[in-house]
Amino acid sequence: MTYILIKNGTLIDGNGGQPLKDAAVLIKNNVIKQVGKLSEISVPNEEVEVIDAENGYILPGLIDTHVHMMLEFEELRKSLSTPFAYKFYQAIEYMKKTIDAGITTVRDAGFTDVGVKEAIDNGLVLGPRMQVSINPLTITGGHGDSWTRSGIDTTSLSYPGMPSGLCDGPEQVRQKVREMLRAGADIIKVHATGGVMSPTDHPEFTQFSLEELKIIVEEARFRRGIKVMAHAQGAEGIKNAVRAGIHSIEHGIYLDDEAIELMLKHGTYLVPTLLAPVSVLEQGKNSNNMPEHAIQKSLEVIDIHHESIAKAYKAGVKIAMGTDAGVMPHGTNLRELNLMCSVGMTPMEAIIATTKVASECMGWEDKLGTVEEGKLADLVIAKEDPIANISSLEDQSNIVTVLKDGKVVKDLRVAKTNLVTQ
Repeated sequence: MTYILIKNGTLIDGNGGQPLKDAAVLIKNNVIKQVGKLSEISVPNEEVEVIDAENGYILPGLIDTHVHMMLEFEELRKSLSTPFAYKFYQAIEYMKKTIDAGITTVRDAGFTDVGVKEAIDNGLVLGPRMQVSINPLTITGGHGDSWTRSGIDTTSLSYPGMPSGLCDGPEQVRQKVREMLRAGADIIKVHATGGVMSPTDHPEFTQFSLEELKIIVEEARFRRGIKVMAHAQGAEGIKNAVRAGIHSIEHGIYLDDEAIELMLKHGTYLVPTLLAPVSVLEQGKNSNNMPEHAIQKSLEVIDIHHESIAKAYKAGVKIAMGTDAGVMPHGTNLRELNLMCSVGMTPMEAIIATTKVASECMGWEDKLGTVEEGKLADLVIAKEDPIANISSLEDQSNIVTVLKDGKVVKDLRVAKTNLVTQ
């Protein structure tokens, strides 16, 4: 069986146009062949698998451009006592929750090795299509260096396939880029500033010089044509990253007017991760998972973060949806969409940010991000209208059907798939 026909739904195709009622999508193998009103679809004269959307809403597979698929924050003593291999089995559940949320593609921002990606690609485990950065580059004592003054490194993640990201000075950063590329990185991640979660720095602290950042960008681009994403929260570190040619700014907490102007000039993407500090505060209130320094810094930055993203949006900066999932529980990613609307985006713009713009940020716009002929058959059927209520996507029971590569990987519909012969 090679054909699938999805019908009886309203199509929100990711391009931002008016939703199409009584829409249908014809799929052959894992590629979209036709899109339009059901009456316009030429159904082949052979066996076809029919998926009834039951008056739901058909969307492209959703994309999260900033996740950490191999981790989820937990109480420190529990984390330190967990056997190393156990984390890979935990990640299987994290990946399933991500799929169940309707997210079929992710860009992993650190700590997932290429073996996890290959296990998904080869069908050993269910998970989203993935780009991996392996291990973020960070300075000694900066964000990503989890050494504590007790002399204990609380989250050491260096092992075969996961080289250490610690580096200082031009020659070391050049070598570390080469090590990440050797380990299979699809994108290079660098910590250009301090952060909320790190114990020994602050989000406004600048990490790496402009020279070092330029070397990172050049080494990635010249050797493999690979882009660089930057954890960048303080204004000076953001501006250094943009001037160096970095492709996307992650978080962007302390954006000033000059940083925004530079991003517009260079076409730099912004991945806000508005959910991250919100989740830190929630977990600080409801669990012991978050260290006190992270809670205090989240309290300090949360309103500033909101204001900075609102200013960037109004200025026209390209915004791609990303969450920092792993800081918060996997599967809760789509809470980010409502937060994006809270800074001024419309529900349709938030959906575009997690489909079309996100695919462009990842360099996969030729095959993902919109429901169009020739694209890969990653599709989501939502029970409620996300334009009328963007928060409805947060409830996984409203994500009734998910297809990845033309295969149904989640199905909660009452009327299951049926077969017809034309």
